[in-house]
Amino acid sequence: MKTKDIKFLEIRYLRGPNIWTYRPVIEAIVDIGELEDFPSNTIPGFYERLTALLPSLADHRCSYGEPGGFLRRVQEGTWPAHILEHVTLELQNLAGMPGGFGKARETSTRGVYKVVVRAWHDDVTRSCLHAGRDLLLAAIQDTPFDVAATVERLADMAERKLLGPSTGCIVEAATAKDRRIPAIRLLATGNLVQLGYGARSRRIWTAETDRTSAIAEGISRDKDLTKTLLQSCGVPVPEGRLVESAEDAWEAAEDIGVPVVVKPSDGNHARGVFTNLMARAEVESAYAAAVVEGSGVIVERYVRGSEHRLLVVGGKLAAAARGEIAKVVGDGKATINELIDQQINSDPRRGAAEEFPLDIIDLADNPVARLEVSRQGFAPDSIPAAGREVLIVRSGNHTDDVTDLVHPDTAATVSLAARIVGLDIAGVDLVCEDISRPLDGQRGAIVEVNAGPGLLMHLKPETGQPRPVGRAIVDELFPNGDDGRIPIVGVTGSFGKTTVARLIARFLTLAGQHTGLACSQGLYVDRRCIAQGDSANWGSAHRILMNRAVDAAVFENGTDTILGEGLAYDRCQIGVVTNVDAAQHFGRHDIGTPEQVFTVLRTQVDLVLPTGAAVLNATQPMLVDMASLCDGEVIFFAADPDLPTLVEHRTQGRRSVFVRNGKVVLARGLDEQAIVNLEGVPLTGIEPGSGQVENILAAAGAAWALGIAPELIRTGLETFTIT
Repeated sequence: MKTKDIKFLEIRYLRGPNIWTYRPVIEAIVDIGELEDFPSNTIPGFYERLTALLPSLADHRCSYGEPGGFLRRVQEGTWPAHILEHVTLELQNLAGMPGGFGKARETSTRGVYKVVVRAWHDDVTRSCLHAGRDLLLAAIQDTPFDVAATVERLADMAERKLLGPSTGCIVEAATAKDRRIPAIRLLATGNLVQLGYGARSRRIWTAETDRTSAIAEGISRDKDLTKTLLQSCGVPVPEGRLVESAEDAWEAAEDIGVPVVVKPSDGNHARGVFTNLMARAEVESAYAAAVVEGSGVIVERYVRGSEHRLLVVGGKLAAAARGEIAKVVGDGKATINELIDQQINSDPRRGAAEEFPLDIIDLADNPVARLEVSRQGFAPDSIPAAGREVLIVRSGNHTDDVTDLVHPDTAATVSLAARIVGLDIAGVDLVCEDISRPLDGQRGAIVEVNAGPGLLMHLKPETGQPRPVGRAIVDELFPNGDDGRIPIVGVTGSFGKTTVARLIARFLTLAGQHTGLACSQGLYVDRRCIAQGDSANWGSAHRILMNRAVDAAVFENGTDTILGEGLAYDRCQIGVVTNVDAAQHFGRHDIGTPEQVFTVLRTQVDLVLPTGAAVLNATQPMLVDMASLCDGEVIFFAADPDLPTLVEHRTQGRRSVFVRNGKVVLARGLDEQAIVNLEGVPLTGIEPGSGQVENILAAAGAAWALGIAPELIRTGLETFTIT
C-alpha cells in the first residue's frame, strides 16, 4: 500500500454560517486517488492499526448513533475521506477541543471528496487535518506514527491560539442557546472579543470590559492608594505604609507590630508577597525581593486567617474562593524539591498554562516559598525526616468554593470596595479566619482589589460548586435579555442582489439608522463610500459588524461568498432571496444540480431569527419551497396579485407585496395598502423587463418587515437612482 496517497487539492476556511452548519468549518477537497478502490475492510490489518493509534475513536457514533458506530463502519468498509473526518475530529478532541461537526461527501469527480470539520481556529484545525492525514496514511501503510507527540504539539498550538479559559467562559455564556449573543474575536490570537454587533456591541478582554476604566485599573494597581481610599470609606484594611529601604521596612514593622506582610506596592498575582514575618532579617530579606517586583514596597499588619478571593460583578458578589496552604510530608529520603514535585506539582490541576487552576511551585523562581522553607530550617535540597510536615506556601492558589458561606455583611463590604475603586469587575482579596462571620469581630481585612481577575478558580474549584461567573458578566453587560443585535438584512439570489441591497440601505438611512452596506459596488456607511469595488464578501461585512457607529447593516451575499467564505453574521433579522436561475450557478464549487443550488440559497433563509422574516419571490417554486425552512415570518412578493401562491398566502392572513393597478401594494391578509405608483419610481424606467419591478417589491417587503413606515418606503423608491 505504500504507493497509495491522500492529497489535499484545496482547503477553505468557512468563517461563518455555510451550507454545512452555522459554525465555522474547514472544508478540504481531498483526492484519495487509488484508495477509492480500497475501502477500509480490504486493507489487511488497517482496523487494528487505526484503533491502536486512536483507541478513543470507539466513542464516535457516526451513522449508527451509538458509541462504536464509526468503528463498525470501518470494519464493514468505508473510504479514507470519511475516516479522515473522524481522525481529525478526534485529534482536535485530544488537543482540548471536544466535540464538533464533521461530514465527508463525494464530489462529481471520482476519488475526490469534500471533508468538513468544525474549526475552533483556522491554524489549529488545519494542523489537525494534516496530522490526521499523516496518521491515516501510517495506519494504511503500516508505518510508525507518534500520536502522543502529535497531540502534545497540537495541544500547545491550541493553548497559544484559542481563547483563554476566562475569556472563553464569557463567550460561551454569551453564545449559549438562552442568550444567543453573537461574538467576534477581534485578535487572531488574543483575548479581545466583541459581543454583539455594531452600535449595540460590547467588548471584553479576559475579565475586563469596555466599562473598566483606566483610572479604576490604575487605582487598583497602586496598593497604597487603594488602601487609603478604602480606609476613608470605612472598609477594613490592614494598617501599614510605604517604605523606602530595608531599614525603613523594619521600622515600619516595629511600629505596626509583628507579624507583618511585606509586598510590592503595585504588584499582582501575589508575586513578591511575604506574609507572617516576625524577625528583622526576614523583613529586610523580603523587602529586597519585593522591591524588584514593583515600583515600591508596603509593610502592613499581618491578618490572621485564610486568604479569600471574592469576585464582584456589577456591584454584586458573584463567587468566592478560599486559598490553599501547600505543604509536603517528609519520608526521610527525598529532598524538599523532590517532595514538592511528588506531592504538589503532580496534581493534574497544576500547570503553567492559563487553563490550570493551580500553579506549579518551583523554589528557584519563588522567593516567597524559599523564605517560608528557610524559616523552618530547611533548604531546597534538605531531606526532612519521615513524617515531618514542611509548609511551602501559605496562600496564592484559591481552590475551595465558599460562595454560599460568605456573610451578607462581608458581601456588602467587598461590593463597596469594588465601587470605591471604580471597577465593574473586581477580584477582592480578603483575609479572615471565618468567611461566614462578619469581618469586624475577627479583625479580617481587605488586602487588595484587582482589575481583570482570573475566573478559572471559580470555574474549576477543587471542592465546592463551580460558579457561572461568565454568565454573571454577560448578564451585567447585556441586562434584561438584551442580545446585542442590530437589524441585519442579508440579500442573495441569482440577479438583482445589489440593487435590492442598496434600496434597503436607502430605506434604513431615511428612517434615521446609521446603516452599513457591503455590496458588489462598494462598502458604505450611510451614503459615504469607505471602499470601492466588490465588497460583497466576508471581510467587508465583518468590518461593518465591528463598526460601533452602525445601527443597521445590509449585506449582499453571492453564492461564491456562501460557498467559499461563509457568512459574516450568525443570524439576521431579514433574509431576502430575489430569484433563482440554477444554471447560472453550475460549475462553481462543484455545484451541478438544482438541488445543490437550493442548498446554497437556503443558507440565507436558515439564518433568519424567529423574530425576523424571509422575503421570497413567489414566482419561483424553489423559493416557495424554502418558506417552510424559515424560523420567522415569510413575506412573499410577486408582480401578479392573482398568483396562486400569493392568494393562498393571503388567505392565511400573512403578508405579501405585489402590484395592482400600477401601484406597489403592501398586503396583510386581505387588507391592502397602495404606497407608490410605479410610474413615479425611477428604477422602472431602466431596461424594461430587466426585473426591476421585482427588485422594488423585494426591497419594499424587507423594509416593511423592518418596521419602516410606508411613507418612507415611498420616498426611498421615488428618490433612488442607480449611479
